[in-house]
Amino acid sequence: MTTNSSFEIKRQTLIGETTDIYLHRTLNILRNEGVNPTVVFEFKPIEKGVFCGIKEARILLSKILPETGIEVWTVDEGTELNQDEVALRIKAPYGSIGLYTSTISGILSSSTGWATAANQCVKAANNIPVISTSSTYIHPNVASNLDYASIIGGCIACSTTLGAKLAGVTPLGNIPHSLSLILGNTIKAMHAFDKHMPQDVPRIALIDTFKDEAEEALNVSEEFKETIRGICIDTPKTRGGPSPQLIKEIRTRLDIAGFHHVEIIVAGELTPEIISNFIQENTPVTSFNISQYIAQAPTIPFHHEIHEINGHPIARRGYLPGITSNTQLDRIM
Repeated sequence: MTTNSSFEIKRQTLIGETTDIYLHRTLNILRNEGVNPTVVFEFKPIEKGVFCGIKEARILLSKILPETGIEVWTVDEGTELNQDEVALRIKAPYGSIGLYTSTISGILSSSTGWATAANQCVKAANNIPVISTSSTYIHPNVASNLDYASIIGGCIACSTTLGAKLAGVTPLGNIPHSLSLILGNTIKAMHAFDKHMPQDVPRIALIDTFKDEAEEALNVSEEFKETIRGICIDTPKTRGGPSPQLIKEIRTRLDIAGFHHVEIIVAGELTPEIISNFIQENTPVTSFNISQYIAQAPTIPFHHEIHEINGHPIARRGYLPGITSNTQLDRIM
């Protein structure tokens, strides 16, 4: 396990440069009018999902809210939320919280979307470990946030160093195709990996770069014997992608040759439906590496509404005035 790290709240966020301009204008108007009531905001998802983002949101709140006269109530990170279930309630002077309501909703919306997508893959895998390898498909400014959310969603590990620090796990990853291509073959790439990487880094060979996957799996296993931990299959769609039949053939050939210890990791353009197919076919997979599916997951939008002003229940049309009950809420500030 790595040491937990904290989310960075950038200066642009603290001064409101990443939020809606109308919130700045509203705050300016109320200040000039000398109006600053205590309000209660509630944040709810528009659909079911795995709640994520409150750790980051709490760091933001600790920087913007006064020390007294405030209350923050939330459900735990990783809670499975229902549609319109209140997940976060903030009581504070409007002047302290108003500028940041869209920011908080954005944090929760993106993080919950990623965590939910990861959880869909984890459930489909039916107790086979799932690893997030999504950084290639997401903006680098939020790649670590996605990886953290993937762990909240049930992945056992992720591929970015910062994401792993945030989640308190060890980053995982095998060699890329580029190393094998540059060094000329998979065996040379794995020898270089074994020579230069610490012994606590698992020796996982990517075996679909040059040759038939079953042939290459046997080649690296015979070359490295007990040193090799496993093989990873990332066959592209242009060649049919990894299939249950292919994995079963590789497992059989490895076992016949005596390499029962070699694990088989499946990567590529996996989805919950594809993973479920592997499970239904009783495919001998050790773990799944998920990339695009989590990265391209839609957000689960959170709407935020005022439900109380200066202790008086109120709401805009279409919403119920007053605080919404949720026994899962715990006070954190």
